[in-house]
Amino acid sequence: MKTLPILPTSVVGSLPRPAWVRDLISNRTPLSDEQAVKAMDTAVRYAVALQEQAGLDIISDGEWRRKSYIGVIADLAEGFELSSHPRDDRPMTTVVGRLLARNSGFIAREIDFLKNITTRAVKATLPSPALLGERLWDPVRSSSAYSRREDFVRDCVPILRDEILRIRDAGADIIQVDDPHLCLFVDARIRESYSDPDEAADFGVETVNALLEGIKGVKLAVHLCRRAGARARGESSLEGGYEPILGQLSRLKVDHLTLEFSAGAAGSMAVLGRLRDELEVGLGCVDVTPGKVDSVETIMARVESALEFLPADRITLNPDCGFAPGSGAAVSLDEAYAKLCNQTEAARLLRAALPGTRRR
Repeated sequence: MKTLPILPTSVVGSLPRPAWVRDLISNRTPLSDEQAVKAMDTAVRYAVALQEQAGLDIISDGEWRRKSYIGVIADLAEGFELSSHPRDDRPMTTVVGRLLARNSGFIAREIDFLKNITTRAVKATLPSPALLGERLWDPVRSSSAYSRREDFVRDCVPILRDEILRIRDAGADIIQVDDPHLCLFVDARIRESYSDPDEAADFGVETVNALLEGIKGVKLAVHLCRRAGARARGESSLEGGYEPILGQLSRLKVDHLTLEFSAGAAGSMAVLGRLRDELEVGLGCVDVTPGKVDSVETIMARVESALEFLPADRITLNPDCGFAPGSGAAVSLDEAYAKLCNQTEAARLLRAALPGTRRR
C-alpha cells in the first residue's frame, strides 16, 4: 500500500461517462474491436488525468469499461441472460443457468492498465454476492438453475474471490466490495418486509466474509451504498441511521468501511464511535446529487463532525457514492470534477489545522 497523507481523498468508484464513452460502451460507435479497445484506453487515461488534476490520493478507472456495476459478473461467468429494462433501456442481467467461470482476470486487467498510467494509489471495485442475489436472481426465470436465491449467491463467492486474488496480484492498493444490499436493513420500512431482517443481513455479512477470508497483501473495504437507484432512476433513498446494522458492520472482516453521511437520512455520526477500533472509515462527505455542489466549508464541517468520534488517521474523504451507478447515467463530468476539487481543498485545509504530520 502506498504511503498516504492524513485524511486521504478518494472516489468511491464510478465517474460520469461523457456521451462518446457511453456510445463506446453500447457499441454505437463503428469501430473494430481493436479500435474500440484503444479508444477505451484513451478514455480511461482521461478519467485518471481528471482525478489526478483534482488532487485525489486514491483513484479508480471510473469503471468506464463496464456496462453495469453489477452486471460485471456476466463478464466473469457464464449462466446469465442479458437484456434491457423496458422502462429506461438500462442493461439488465438475469441468472438463467448454473455459473461457470470465464474470462477470469477481467477486473484485474483493469487494474494492471491503471497501475501503468498513474503513480497514485489505486482502487478496484466489485459487487457483493448478496447484491447480485438481490438484483440478478428472478424467482421464475432463474428457477431452473437456482430454485433458491441463496444458492445463487453462494455460487458467486468463488468466482468473485478468484478475481479478488487476481486483482491483488495485479497490484491494487484497495479492493472494495460494493454492498447496497446490506444497507437496505437500515430502513425500518424494508426491515418490516423481511420475516427476519437480521438473519438476511447476517447472510450478507457471511458471504462477504467468505469472499475475503484470509486474503492478505491488500486493503479490503466494503462500501455501503444508500441511494444509487435514487439518483439514477428516481427510487426512494434509504432512511435511517446505521445503528440497526452496527453488529453486522463490526463482524465484517475488512479493514475499511465506506459510509454515506451527506444525506440527512443517514443519521448521527456518533455511530462511528461504536465501530471496532481498527476499522478505517471512508467518510461520505460530498453529496453526489446531480446539480448540487457542496462548498469546501460544508465538506469540512462534515469531516469535523466525524473527527469528534474518530481520529484523523482512521478517516478517508470520499463522495457518498459513485457518480454514475450505471453506464447510461447522464451525469455532468465537469460537475463531478468540481465536487472532487472541493473535496481535496477541504482535505488540504483540514490537514493544515491538524497537529503533527502523521501519515499512514
